[in-house]
Amino acid sequence: MLNEPVTAATPSIGNDPYHSWGNAAPKGGRAVLQRILKEGTKVPLFLGQTLVNSLRDVGYNDTISAVCEHVDNSLQWDASEVRVYFHEQKDKAQKSVDVMIVDNGSGMAPHVLQVATSFGGSMVYENRSSIGRYGVGMKAAALSMSPVMELYSWQDDRAFYRMILDVNEISNNRSNLIELPEPEFLAELPSSVTRIMSRPMVYPKNPNETQDLLAQSEDDVYARLGSHGTIVMMPDCDRLTYKSAKTLVDHAVKEMARVYRKHLEKGVAIYVNNRRLEAVDPTFWMLSARHAKVEGLEEKRSRLVQSWTRIEVPLAEGSPNKAPVSVRLYRLPIEEWGQLPKKVLKSDMGVYDDFQVSFMRADREVHAGPVAALNMRVHGDTKWMRLQIDFPAELDEAFGVAMNKQGVRPKKFVYDTIMQIIRDDVLAVKKSIAASRVAGDSDTPTSPAGEAERRASATDALQGRQLPAPAPQTAEEEAMLAENLRGLAAALKRDGETDEQAFERVQASTYLTQFKHDEYWPFYHADYQYGKVILTLNTAHPFYTKLYQPLVKLVAAASVDGVDDEETEGPVDCEANEVVVSLQLLLMSLARTQGQMTAGSEGDERRELFDTLRRQWSDNLRVQLQAN
Repeated sequence: MLNEPVTAATPSIGNDPYHSWGNAAPKGGRAVLQRILKEGTKVPLFLGQTLVNSLRDVGYNDTISAVCEHVDNSLQWDASEVRVYFHEQKDKAQKSVDVMIVDNGSGMAPHVLQVATSFGGSMVYENRSSIGRYGVGMKAAALSMSPVMELYSWQDDRAFYRMILDVNEISNNRSNLIELPEPEFLAELPSSVTRIMSRPMVYPKNPNETQDLLAQSEDDVYARLGSHGTIVMMPDCDRLTYKSAKTLVDHAVKEMARVYRKHLEKGVAIYVNNRRLEAVDPTFWMLSARHAKVEGLEEKRSRLVQSWTRIEVPLAEGSPNKAPVSVRLYRLPIEEWGQLPKKVLKSDMGVYDDFQVSFMRADREVHAGPVAALNMRVHGDTKWMRLQIDFPAELDEAFGVAMNKQGVRPKKFVYDTIMQIIRDDVLAVKKSIAASRVAGDSDTPTSPAGEAERRASATDALQGRQLPAPAPQTAEEEAMLAENLRGLAAALKRDGETDEQAFERVQASTYLTQFKHDEYWPFYHADYQYGKVILTLNTAHPFYTKLYQPLVKLVAAASVDGVDDEETEGPVDCEANEVVVSLQLLLMSLARTQGQMTAGSEGDERRELFDTLRRQWSDNLRVQLQAN
């Protein structure tokens, strides 16, 4: 109970200042706390021995997010070249990884370096025109990876100043006030640092072909570093997301190429383990990005549908003070790219990655992903459209940007303000993509319609009653038939087919499918011409939009989700595809039966009956489907 007296079994804080501290608690912190409680000395606002340990758990999503804090600092201080190293040490008894960031930025004078090493020490505190604001990120990011941060900076040739933050050393310090020492002057960098910059990394492999070293030898390092720059070294990292350099490098390349795409586009060189990054643009607009270099890609970029350069968003809900937000809406060229192999779309281009909305702050991406509040959910159609939202640092609180710049959590009034402007355009693009996607999924050689055509043609000889055979023809009649088939092939030509390929397909197949959009047409139409059963499906009828189209979408979604490194198909993919093919065969068998029964002059009366049946059936089906 709260009012129970303190007993001997429950020692009071006054008698035992750290009775409940864990065994791993900082010894220096215990001593300071004991002194404060027993001797009544002044209490510091921050207990450095415990604070520095707590900051190791500041909460970075992963190692790459922490590394990005250092890259942010490099870019903020005008670096045109930044190198990130994941140095795997295999010569030790236990494999370990050093993380190091090198830049050619402006560097820091000794007293500035000392301030920058302190927590809260920032030369740009609350300057919202820059990337950083608080003077905490560099230290917190470094200590989240390693218990030691070595910081080197210089503003003249071979005039290096070093500061070291060592968690264990600080933890054992028994002083009430922990002061930073003066920076240490060095004429040469430690060999452990220069060696990383002048030797190939363990990964990537084939270093002579894939690694662009900063310098070819340790002696050449100093000339290459020049007269200004900064190095942040985290040796023997004990808190990395992944244990191997290979996984860390691959993850860093993937993330940082997207996060810093704007800087890469401007010519900033960022290297990860001696491999220069190539920009990755989730909006597919940048012609310098990786996707534009995919072999055989004719359409190189997305289409900018709409750009809102100044949407005024309040700094806080109900505040009269506002700041401008820029929003750009893109539509990916589904008509052209939809014909590419799914493995190219997924692995080489990243079309199916969930980066529907990209939030940019100071030309740096802080978050990318689906956003339901902007009508950009995880959906097959929204994968073919993108939003990019650029906001200034004045709106950090409104957009929910944390100190470590990991993600955004916009307030509802932010989404409401933006959505009020862009809603109609987003919905219009989504509808146009849905229409194109359905047409593309339905009218390709690998579509359910194409598969059904092949199966029906292959099994037609097994039918109990054969289709009416064309009468013997003269050479002139054969030429006329070929000409008619060429005209039919032109009408049924699929994306990616040449005229000759379309003609050869139509000539070889007994069954053909085409799609028509007409609000007043029945949901299907059957013809038998030139020895071909031609099935036409009306994409405007509810049969198509409520049954056929959703099934085709299910097949498309299952096939995308089922693509893996071995290109295997999952059971959902196969089952969904089989359902659509079976539905297509049902309609083709209906078209074939009508073709049989209406062939020749004696079929005129039946043809009229079938036309009436089809119209009335379509009208009845439309009413029933639309009523639900």
